[in-house]
Amino acid sequence: MTTALITGATAGIGAAFARRLAADGHNLVLVARDEKRLNEQATELHDRHGVEAEVLRADLADDEGIGAVEARLSDRTQPVDLLVNNAGFGNKGVFLEVTMADELRMLKVHCEAVLRLTSAAVPGMRERRRGGVVNVASVAAFVPRGTYGASKAWVVQFTQGAAKDLEGSGLRLMALCPGFVRTEFHERAGMPAENIPNWLWLDADKLVTSALKDLARGKTISVPDPRYKAFSGLAKLAPRGALGRASSGTGRR
Repeated sequence: MTTALITGATAGIGAAFARRLAADGHNLVLVARDEKRLNEQATELHDRHGVEAEVLRADLADDEGIGAVEARLSDRTQPVDLLVNNAGFGNKGVFLEVTMADELRMLKVHCEAVLRLTSAAVPGMRERRRGGVVNVASVAAFVPRGTYGASKAWVVQFTQGAAKDLEGSGLRLMALCPGFVRTEFHERAGMPAENIPNWLWLDADKLVTSALKDLARGKTISVPDPRYKAFSGLAKLAPRGALGRASSGTGRR
């Protein structure tokens, strides 16, 4: 049985990946900050699907947490075949309304942790000539949207570049770029989501199904759902100023 390690595993997209991969027979390493929720999730997935679900409590906003996950990914005696870098969060407010400490914490989780965990996982995968990395970004990567959009744009560019460098190695690297997903994301950030139209919301489980299909096809960028595929295409053509004004207000305040 193969093993998948998922960061931010207890809620939202991370939890959806855990459910789907467990149902498909993968053993799991579940990473998050809340140990109680991790243990409850591990027990449920083990009892329902008969897979091993290891728990690793770690806060990816600090070096100790990142280091703990790096060590697990580097352990050749317990190889990880799929890494899902999903941990992330949003900050309420526009530039200069968010504290510098929160901005730097976001970059730590969205960029540094993704870089370090991918770098820890890939050498073993390359030796075995199989494996995959899914880095969860966002369609916000395609529009001007402060530190959040900039960090997700970094995830996309990094993933594409690493995938190119690892061509022919047997590995697959993919940046997943969803739009609005019904998760705890906005609630945790204190951002009301009532102004977001219902038709823009995605289901996390359907999103994961689409993402895993794209990974199997060897795509380096996955934009699940035709609505957001159209949006990402239009974003390349629309004036940057208009995009900036629209994205600044939608879902951030």
